[in-house]
Amino acid sequence: MPERAVGVMGGTFDPIHYGHLVAASEVADRFELDEVVFIPTGQPWQKRTAASGEDRYLMAVLATAADPRFTVSRMEIDRDGPTYTIDTLEQLGVSRPFLIAGADAVSGLTTWRRYEDVLRLARVIAVTRPDHAIGLDHLPSGSVTSIEIPALAISSTQIRERVAAGRPTAYLVPQPVAAYIGKRGLYR
Repeated sequence: MPERAVGVMGGTFDPIHYGHLVAASEVADRFELDEVVFIPTGQPWQKRTAASGEDRYLMAVLATAADPRFTVSRMEIDRDGPTYTIDTLEQLGVSRPFLIAGADAVSGLTTWRRYEDVLRLARVIAVTRPDHAIGLDHLPSGSVTSIEIPALAISSTQIRERVAAGRPTAYLVPQPVAAYIGKRGLYR
């Protein structure tokens, strides 16, 4: 039986939005992935989160439920201490998964814990928007594949600001995520 092609999409998902989903779908299509596992960070070491790990996990479950290729893992939410990609890749136990991340995050790859091991254990895919310059020249040649995804000018920061200001988030996040944010009073 051939080995399954698995994508891994980590992030704070604070909240998850259509930009994340489109990126995962495009990579799944382009690389013929059988599954994309969304892994909300537990305790990210490079940034803070506004919502709890549990809330971010549940929003990811709601957002991905309609696509049978998408699953969500609690592994980082349940792990104690700061969240590092290398620990997740080692715990995941999948041979050479496709690590899907925004080009902005990948441009800082050399600051990640044991980044050389990340490059050895995973195929890194940097997703970017059309006409958006990314600086990956400082990374080892051939270590990262960059792909352009359809332009969606959506950010989690923008969504949190809109919620705090009482502005709508329709068509920025899936409706079940918008309902969850409202029900839990997140980002107010």
